[in-house]
Amino acid sequence: METIVLDWLGLVLRWAHIIVGIAWIGSSFYFMWLDSHLEEPTVPDDDVEGQLWMVHSGGFYRVDKIMVAPKIMPRHLHWFKWEAWWTGVTGVLLLAVVYYLGSSAFLIDPDVAAITKLQAVGIGIGTLVVGWFLYDGIYMSGWGNKYTKISAAIGFFGLCVVAYGLSQVLSGRAAYIHVGALIGIIMVLNVWIRIIPGQYNLVNARKNGEEPDPSYGVRAKQRSVHNNYLTLPVVFVMISSHYPMTFGHQHSWAILIVLFIIGALVRHWFNLRNSGSNAIWPVPLAVIAIIMLAGYVSVPGFTGTEKKSLERKVVFSEVQAIIKTRCTTCHSASPTFEGIDKPPMNIKLETKAEIIKHATQIQKTAVAANSMPLGNATKMTKEERFVIGRWISSGMLSK
Repeated sequence: METIVLDWLGLVLRWAHIIVGIAWIGSSFYFMWLDSHLEEPTVPDDDVEGQLWMVHSGGFYRVDKIMVAPKIMPRHLHWFKWEAWWTGVTGVLLLAVVYYLGSSAFLIDPDVAAITKLQAVGIGIGTLVVGWFLYDGIYMSGWGNKYTKISAAIGFFGLCVVAYGLSQVLSGRAAYIHVGALIGIIMVLNVWIRIIPGQYNLVNARKNGEEPDPSYGVRAKQRSVHNNYLTLPVVFVMISSHYPMTFGHQHSWAILIVLFIIGALVRHWFNLRNSGSNAIWPVPLAVIAIIMLAGYVSVPGFTGTEKKSLERKVVFSEVQAIIKTRCTTCHSASPTFEGIDKPPMNIKLETKAEIIKHATQIQKTAVAANSMPLGNATKMTKEERFVIGRWISSGMLSK
């Protein structure tokens, strides 16, 4: 019963997380586009920094941008903040339901580190808390704002350290999701702790008849730009569990960082294009990088003397024995693994026909990557993985 409740909670939270995430990302992309397309107002106005006319759904819209704050505050002022709030809330709850309350196999891989589930949860939460304070501390310091390139380099190096460190203590899948959660927390708190309060200060100063401090607007814009470049990397993490060849690779943390760079390059191209630049260099660079990464990840992990010693004929009975011992605790009509009450993805591996039917998935998750068995809870060895891969590549001989 507990597993069923967690499954439905996960479904509802994931659905809600995607819905509010789309709303937040959509508004972020829209305002970045809007800022880069502003023109001189058609009627000169000293208070208006830029203006834009748009047409959509049969109506015409005129947007005026006023820097710092208008002299007379409007009766209704719409704030874009709840999309970020609910994306953060649903994301944190989803992390707790799937990884902290769910099966320990999602969070821990005994082949990576011999830690308890409680220790893993502590590492995950600690990473989110400490990561935010370090990031925010850099950009709230005087030198962090003055030397933006140095602070950006420090931030990127810190992200690499986090990705590598988590990959040494958590399962590959959990390491990825916690790096993504850290980025998501940073983005949400940027909105709620730095951007929105700064804008409230501008509004309240104008309402009180005081001259607003423009530094609040500058800081808000800086954090908005950070969020803009972090968006595509964090979206990848949201879908990463579907691609075990990334988080299941022996160098999973480096693959994650490269994918983050590729995402940032694509976002940079959009920003350049929106600003009127014809520069296209980020696109071919991103394409070349993804092709090279795909080639690297696709190289088999078994080489040298180990591979030569196993270059022999493998028969189905040998493979079936391995799968029965290592896989059917979960992938059977009646799973026996703790926390699993039905075969994941409805994949059952009890008969020859079922094993052959799912041979492609087995190759991807148990041979090319180490993402299955989940958390390697059943201790599948490297030799066993190669035996299965050898059988699949040789045409799945029956005897």
